[in-house]
Amino acid sequence: MKKRVTGIGGLFFKSKDPKASKDWYKKHLGFNTDDYGCTFWWNDAEGKDCSTQWSPFPEDTKYYEPSKKEFMFNYRVENLAELLETLKAEGVTVIGEMEEYDYGKFGWILDNEGNKIELWEPIDKAFL
Repeated sequence: MKKRVTGIGGLFFKSKDPKASKDWYKKHLGFNTDDYGCTFWWNDAEGKDCSTQWSPFPEDTKYYEPSKKEFMFNYRVENLAELLETLKAEGVTVIGEMEEYDYGKFGWILDNEGNKIELWEPIDKAFL
């Protein structure tokens, strides 16, 4: 079987005040925050540069819908288009259409409890 998820791409959560959350984590935990949150850099088993994003979102964000949770996970994947087709064939709910940006491709699914999951085929070098 081909690899599906290769790592955690991001941890996204709702916050009453995203700026205050970023400032708190910067001051007390040393996060290198910017407008989007904090990017953590690491190397995979082959030594390739990889990133994981930590981001507080406004508590009224619609980005996690249809999930009702206060958070959303983003998983790093390989060959997103193929994976979305495979998941659809397995009966997994795929939300919307795949989107492509200079930093990667994105797709969304629902897990067995209706939690929205973001799948990301990254282009990490776009952040370097």
